Amino acid sequence: MSAPQGPSRAGVAQMFDRIAGRYDVANRVLSGGLDVRWRRRLLARLPQRDGLRVLDVATGTADLALALARDPRVTDVVGVDVSAGMLAVGRDKVARDGLSGRITLTDGDATDLSDYRGAFDVVTIAFGIRNVRDTVAGLRGMAKTLKPGGTLLVLEFAEPSAPVIADVYRAYRRHLLPRVGGLIAGDTSAYRYLDDTIKTFPAGEDFAQLVRDAGLVDVGFETMTFGAVQLTWAHAPAQEMARA
Repeated sequence: MSAPQGPSRAGVAQMFDRIAGRYDVANRVLSGGLDVRWRRRLLARLPQRDGLRVLDVATGTADLALALARDPRVTDVVGVDVSAGMLAVGRDKVARDGLSGRITLTDGDATDLSDYRGAFDVVTIAFGIRNVRDTVAGLRGMAKTLKPGGTLLVLEFAEPSAPVIADVYRAYRRHLLPRVGGLIAGDTSAYRYLDDTIKTFPAGEDFAQLVRDAGLVDVGFETMTFGAVQLTWAHAPAQEMARA
C-alpha cells in the first residue's frame, strides 16, 4: 500500500512552533480531557517487564514522554520532534517535574532515526504520524530503532464508523474546532489542518496494512471514543530487521 495522500506537510514544524505556548491548554479543552485517558490506554500496552527503553517520536510538549517516564517499567525515554518550540515547552515541563535524568528531548524526524538503530524496546508516537511527510518511510524509520521483538505503539485520530456519530464529529472538527482552537492557540489554520489530515489519513485495517508494509508483525488495533481515536500496536520481527 502506498503512503496516504492529503494536505501538504510542508511547514508543519513552523505551525507547531506558533501554537506551542498554548498547545496543552487547547488539547485539554478540545478533547474534553480525554487525551489523558487515551495515553493511559497506550501505557497499558507496554510490555510487562522492567528496564524498558522508549523512543517517543513527535513528542511535542512531552505529555506522553512524561507519562512513560513515570511508569515503573520504563528506565529512560528519548523524545524527538521537529518543532523547536514544542521541545522548549516540553523541556520546561520535564525539568519542573524533576524528570530530566530520565527524559532526553532532542530534534528528530521519524524518517531520519538512523542514530537510534536497534536501541529501543518500545517506540511510541501519539497524534503525530499524520504529520510525517512520508508515512511508510516514517514507520520504517521507527521500526528500525526497535530491538528484535520490540513494540511499536501508535495513537492517532480516526473517523467514527457509526453514521450519526461520524456526522456530528465531522461537523465539530470542521466548524467548532478551528474557532475554539484558534481562540485558545491563536492560529485557526492549525486546527483546519487538523481536520484536513484526519479526514484524509488511513485508519482501521488500512493503517494496519501500512504498518505491515513497514516490516512489522503481529499488528493489531483498537478504537476509542466511538472510533474517533485508534491505538495500533505491532512488533519488530524476532530476528533483527534486514539492514537497508
